[in-house]
Amino acid sequence: MFSQEQRCVYRKGVLGEVICQLRFPPILTIDANVPVQFQEAIREGFPQYSTRKESPAPKITGTPGDLRLENLPQTINYQFVSADGLWRVNLTSRFISLSCARYTCWEDFAGKLDKPLAAFIKIYKPAYFERVGLRYLNFISRKQLELEDVPFSELIDQCYLGPLGQEDVADTAVKRCSVDLEMDLRGGCKVKIHAGPGVVKVKGKSDNELKFIFDQDLFMPGQLPVNYSAGALQTLHSQAWSIFRGAISSTLHQAMDPQPV
Repeated sequence: MFSQEQRCVYRKGVLGEVICQLRFPPILTIDANVPVQFQEAIREGFPQYSTRKESPAPKITGTPGDLRLENLPQTINYQFVSADGLWRVNLTSRFISLSCARYTCWEDFAGKLDKPLAAFIKIYKPAYFERVGLRYLNFISRKQLELEDVPFSELIDQCYLGPLGQEDVADTAVKRCSVDLEMDLRGGCKVKIHAGPGVVKVKGKSDNELKFIFDQDLFMPGQLPVNYSAGALQTLHSQAWSIFRGAISSTLHQAMDPQPV
C-alpha cells in the first residue's frame, strides 16, 4: 500500500486539482473588515479579486430529547486569483487556502503558498492552526494516457478496486463502485481516501469518459504552532507520494512518463 520508491514528477500527470487548507480559531476581524492589507501583500501574484457569502452548516444544540438546529451567521469568502486563473487563494474567518488547477511539482506549489501564508500570519496573527491539510484530486484518464483497452485492474492496486478487481467484472458494466478509507499515518497525520471510477465534470461539462478518481485528503489535526506549519505540510506531501505510488501499477506509472526530481 505504501511505496518506498524515490519521488518523481510526471510529464503526463493526472492531478485535476491540489488544495492546501489551514484552519484556525475564528478571527472575526476578517469578516468585519475588507482585507486590504492582505490583498496588497499578494496582489502582484493574485490580481483578480471577488467575494461570496457562505452559510455554515447548522449547529446542533440542546440535550437528548430536546435537540435543536442553530443557524450560524454567514461568513465572507474572499477570493484572490492569478492572472491565468490557475491559482486561487481563499480567505475566510476560519481558514486560508491555496488551490491549483495545473500542478507541476511540490516545490512550485510550496513556493506559491509562501507569500500568502506569510502575509496572513503577519497581518492576522493566528494563535495556532487547528488543521493543516493537503488534498490531491487525481483523475486518471485512460484515453489521455493511450491506455483505453487496459482495464483498471491492471492500472490500480487491488486494495482500491473492490469488485472491479475481479476478472469477471467489466469496467463498463459497473455503474458505481468505490473504496473509502480513513486511517492514521506516521507523525500524527491522517488521511481520507476515496477511490473509484466516475465521470468528472470540469466547469459543469463532462466528456463522458469513465475515469478512475483517486482523492487523497491528508491532514494534521490539533493545536499546531504557527511556525510548524511548513514542516507539517512537507510531512503530508511526502506521505501523499508514498500512498499514490503504492496505489498505481508499473504500467500506469510508466504511461505517465516519470521524470527524476
